[in-house]
Amino acid sequence: MRSAFASVAFLFVACGPAAAPLNVPPPTTARPPEVGPTDAGAPAADGAAPYSGHGAASVPHEVLARFAAPPLPDDLSRSIQAMLDVRAPGAGQLSPDGKNMYFTWTVTGVSQVFRIDGPQRFPVQLTGGEDATTIAAVAPDGSYLVLSRDRKGEENPGLYLQDKAGGPLVAIAHKPGVQTAFQHVSDDGRFIYFRSNDVKPGAYVIYRYDRQTAQREAIVTDDGLWNVADARGDGTLLLAKDVGSNMTEYFERDAKSGEIRPLFGQGERETYEAAYGAKPGEVIVSTPRLGEFRRLYSWQSGKLTPITPELPHDVSGFHVDHAKTRVLYTLNEGGYTRLRALDAKTWRELAVPTFAGADHVDPVATTRDGRYTTLSVDSGTAPRQSYVYDWRDKKLVAWHAPSTPEIDTRRFAKATLESYPARDGTPIPMFVRRPEKCAADPCPVIVSFHGGPEGQTLAGFSVYAQLFVDAGFVFAQPNVRGSDGYGKKWLHADDGPKRLDVITDIEDASKYVHAKWASNGIAPKVGVTGGSYGGYSTLIAMTMFAGAYDAGAEAVGMSSLVTFLENTAPYRRALRVSEYGDPQRDREALVKLSPLTYIDRVSAPLLITQGASDPRVPVGEALQVQRALEEKKLPNQLIIFEDEGHGAQKRGNRVLELGHMLRFFREHLISARR
Repeated sequence: MRSAFASVAFLFVACGPAAAPLNVPPPTTARPPEVGPTDAGAPAADGAAPYSGHGAASVPHEVLARFAAPPLPDDLSRSIQAMLDVRAPGAGQLSPDGKNMYFTWTVTGVSQVFRIDGPQRFPVQLTGGEDATTIAAVAPDGSYLVLSRDRKGEENPGLYLQDKAGGPLVAIAHKPGVQTAFQHVSDDGRFIYFRSNDVKPGAYVIYRYDRQTAQREAIVTDDGLWNVADARGDGTLLLAKDVGSNMTEYFERDAKSGEIRPLFGQGERETYEAAYGAKPGEVIVSTPRLGEFRRLYSWQSGKLTPITPELPHDVSGFHVDHAKTRVLYTLNEGGYTRLRALDAKTWRELAVPTFAGADHVDPVATTRDGRYTTLSVDSGTAPRQSYVYDWRDKKLVAWHAPSTPEIDTRRFAKATLESYPARDGTPIPMFVRRPEKCAADPCPVIVSFHGGPEGQTLAGFSVYAQLFVDAGFVFAQPNVRGSDGYGKKWLHADDGPKRLDVITDIEDASKYVHAKWASNGIAPKVGVTGGSYGGYSTLIAMTMFAGAYDAGAEAVGMSSLVTFLENTAPYRRALRVSEYGDPQRDREALVKLSPLTYIDRVSAPLLITQGASDPRVPVGEALQVQRALEEKKLPNQLIIFEDEGHGAQKRGNRVLELGHMLRFFREHLISARR
């Protein structure tokens, strides 16, 4: 589920120019062709066994050296560097008195924590180095910060304390190969709750850390993917346990006895998001359980009472402030984020700040007294800007502004909401950005598939998309079936083997573009790209649906759903099995849905990029598809970033990744046509 309050864009782009007229064949059946001779879970054709494990240690150094990113031409590197300077600081959290804001910013080349002492003041850098560091919490009295720090994209972060003025970090917990994630801080600031998979890689223990003694105590030790959803002042915890993708059960832990009792969701395999309400025994719940779309309810004594109207839009996120005065929530209106607010006691709708024409308005955090809320606003034509709204004085103040050096972002192409028909007639929504003009007629087109698969492409400002628009490419981002934001039927349309019935949405995008975006009888060249599940979609487009796209560039995508599920990090496996299928029970479907199964069909060039430390999609997924392509003498290029995980984070690597995508598409779609 997409949280409106913690949205992280994972965007990859691609392109392609005009081609000779294309005769589009009639639609085929909804199911893909039968599996060919390659079994995606069997040894590779060259006799090598499937890979094992994940992380940089699973790859010999000489392999990493062979596939290191080559340098870019200076002019291409400079153009990307200039665009990456168009950016904004993270939205941030305020100190309890509303006088200081703490936020993350990538201005050093990797995420670090900064403080600003008032609106539009000069920021003070609090953390540094090469490891990505983010703000997790501000102490109730504002005296210290809780920080999260990761190394090389391994997604095994540690948890640290730092004085509000800066200075050295004090480790709470940080162990190699172990995830440690902040959960909650007690009202008096003494206890910090966090979760860690240090006992079992596939389960989380909830710990309570005592700042006075520097000791920790395990308070939830039952097997499960636990997290603390909320807490009451007396130490009672609202616990959530993920049992599958978009499937959560909720429990309550008594502060005195330690007893954990079930509340709701047990055995339902349903989507829930919850927080304590203002009334005794009340929990505010977002769920689609009683309808098609997620809606807010008040849960008491086993009964759900709706508190927001029934609408054809999902509640994409919400939070109840610590003072229990307001419920802030957002609606996902077809990929645009709309802010709403309710009185936490009466459910009366409250007026909220308005931003004319904005694509997204997201509440980020509210001070403990409920007075100040930080808002993140995306106008669609400039990087996000942070505001602080004073609920008492009804005053809105911009705290920090985005940076756009030497570039007028008002010229950036704004996304328009369009659609294309799937072969069964279902309209598939997609956001499209078009250049004002392009050298080719028709303009080349890039189809970019999002990650997830339960993600969603949203409207909004995008430097990455603009890089390709500036180069003369139409940039299209579909939300195929299985995406979030369009109701639970759409979201679950691709669960398990059902994916075989809707995977054709990937091919249908290309068919539509070739047929409907032609000009003067000439169909456009079409490229395909994406990251994570979007990378998998790109590989499927280039293998199962070979010939549909003229070139593909993917990042951290799965080449075999079988080997991916066998080797992804244990904490991910339980969630992914419910989404893709069980490696044993659903093996036949997983093989049919694996790009490696159709590797013999590849007919167009493919670029693969991957982080060596990736715990989600192991580096072996990239290596095995590259090896198969190389053996069959099919055009390909593999780039591995030794110091990255699930997607490039460091600025230098981001430049290389984007630059090689641009170079690759220009070479194979533009230069090759001339």
